[in-house]
Amino acid sequence: MSSFSAEWLSLRESYDLRARNRKVLDAVATTFRSRPTVNVVDLACGTGSTVRALSAHLPARQSWDLVDNDPHLLALACSRRIANDITLNAVPIDLSQNFEAVLGGAKDLITISALLDLVSETWLDRFSGCVAAHASPVYAALTYDGRTDLSPADPLDWAISSAVNAHQLTDKGFGPALGPSAAASAITRLEALGYSVAYGNSDWIIKATDREMQLQLLAGWAAAAEETEALSRSDIDNWLARRRAAVSEGILSMRVGHVDFFAMPIATR
Repeated sequence: MSSFSAEWLSLRESYDLRARNRKVLDAVATTFRSRPTVNVVDLACGTGSTVRALSAHLPARQSWDLVDNDPHLLALACSRRIANDITLNAVPIDLSQNFEAVLGGAKDLITISALLDLVSETWLDRFSGCVAAHASPVYAALTYDGRTDLSPADPLDWAISSAVNAHQLTDKGFGPALGPSAAASAITRLEALGYSVAYGNSDWIIKATDREMQLQLLAGWAAAAEETEALSRSDIDNWLARRRAAVSEGILSMRVGHVDFFAMPIATR
């Protein structure tokens, strides 16, 4: 499993926080409202953004197992004190390998953010079967679903977006990735395993003034499109130059589609 830089995770966190679906967050909060404590496992925790986003919606006393393969990100995640009654435990594991052990035991909630679109169908089957075996609720946020909208439009936007979505299907360390179909695939699997699922969009809204985020995304999309070889290098370079000019002029706005869901075993409701 490859890691993301702390700088990128820091840049995207405020967009993630604003994007998280309120209806889905409310479903999580309602489920755990009467509990005195909650034990959470956060897979691919990065720098701990899910703790910061979700902790206010859970009972005051919380214990989090923060799981990641990057020791630097784990150290950053555990170094940020949230509240006196919240305990953060670092669990260094490569999630592309044996992750089942961290999902067992007395765990009340499994959380995942910005991960499922990177995993394979085989990995998702293993994960779904494991959480269902323990009847564990799952809160999965910010799964990319392939939707992008840039305004004003450019003639090559659709071709670039299609190339990016094709790139999303390549191996990200877990085997061929599910990419934009990941959220729907996960919801279907969990419902088939006896879960009730609340879900909704959690799109990034990126304004014309958000220039750093725009430039990072545009560069990443151009690089992904180039790797697919679906467009010529000159077409990609020209598209990127036009888009960077729009950023400099302060006229570009962007929307990037994501999905959140909260899956609860029906028998435990």
